[in-house]
Amino acid sequence: MKKNILLLAIFLLATIASEALAIPAFARKYSMTCKTCHSPFPRLKEYGEEFAGNGFILKDKEAPRFFMETGDEELSLIRDFPLAMRIEGYITQNHEQSKGPDLYVPHSFKILSGANLGGNVAYYLYYILEEGKPGKLEDAFILFSDVLGSGLGAAIGQFQVCDPIAKRELRLSRDDYMILKAHPGSSGISLAYDRGVMLTYGLPTGTDLVFQVVNGNGIGSTLAFDNFDSDKHKNFFVMAMQDVAGLFTVGGNVYIGKEDMGAGASTVTSSVNMYGGNVVTSFGPFDLTGVYLFRKDKGTLVGPATGDIETSGGFAELIYLPNGDDSKWYVGSLFNIIDSDDPATKLKTVSAFTGYQVRRNIRLTGEFRQDLNNKYGMFAFGFVAAF
Repeated sequence: MKKNILLLAIFLLATIASEALAIPAFARKYSMTCKTCHSPFPRLKEYGEEFAGNGFILKDKEAPRFFMETGDEELSLIRDFPLAMRIEGYITQNHEQSKGPDLYVPHSFKILSGANLGGNVAYYLYYILEEGKPGKLEDAFILFSDVLGSGLGAAIGQFQVCDPIAKRELRLSRDDYMILKAHPGSSGISLAYDRGVMLTYGLPTGTDLVFQVVNGNGIGSTLAFDNFDSDKHKNFFVMAMQDVAGLFTVGGNVYIGKEDMGAGASTVTSSVNMYGGNVVTSFGPFDLTGVYLFRKDKGTLVGPATGDIETSGGFAELIYLPNGDDSKWYVGSLFNIIDSDDPATKLKTVSAFTGYQVRRNIRLTGEFRQDLNNKYGMFAFGFVAAF
């Protein structure tokens, strides 16, 4: 506890100012509105995606006096270290079927930092305190754009495997994209946070390619031999996305991996294969996203024995922004469904949510979530603020 407080104090001594690739430090750096990249925050617009992929540099606008002049042309020393803060909290009713109200404030507190380090090298990270738990780093990576002039991008560190499919940290709903963080049975593999390397490349045809090599066991603390990986296996994720006549984008992805489960003589090696697709489109004031994923865990631990588990599901999200980028408010709906041989992984939920921007970086929210397997739903009213 004291360690967490000390870390917070160190961060807060600096100028604090928000989300995976969405922090007001960039708005301060370039003296621009958050609306340039977000609609509404932390949701990224196409321009925001391009800005992040370019190593947090605006090609048509140089940041004034961003680096200190030391006389060493090989040194990129940031003059004012970029920090930002995001805080959110809620008043809930029947959270997790509690049948009562709760002041869920703060739900989470994040300290974020990201910047270009010179040339085509950048970094991004955030430290989070969430739900009263000890703090930790989630996103934390070094980004290399246009490696050796090849157009290849590379990220090394901690990131979400599912980011090319859908960015969980940038969603407007409190409810999550559940299929992306599902791990049936005793498996530690999901498409959420992991450690590894991500390579990206864009073809002239409008096709974007992604390749990842990851540990396959999340972002916990070190294990045997001071390794982060819990076994000798490395897992692979490949995805291709194609823009179709500017009308919509379709994608397909494959995840292939293995993991050791159990200990000693009872250790078993399970294989995990996932296949999926997604589509993203906009029509007028509506944005629609659909994701489907099929997963097969073969030879995995099911209680004391081994067996196979098949899991399939996805989500559909519809968002209405009445005035596009200039919208002060929005409404949306999110439907999650997962069918699995593991009963604990099954779910079917629907959420309706809305938000109103009090300021460009302060948003009030309301949401109703109904688990279709339960009689009563959950209400949540809250705020999200970034500085």
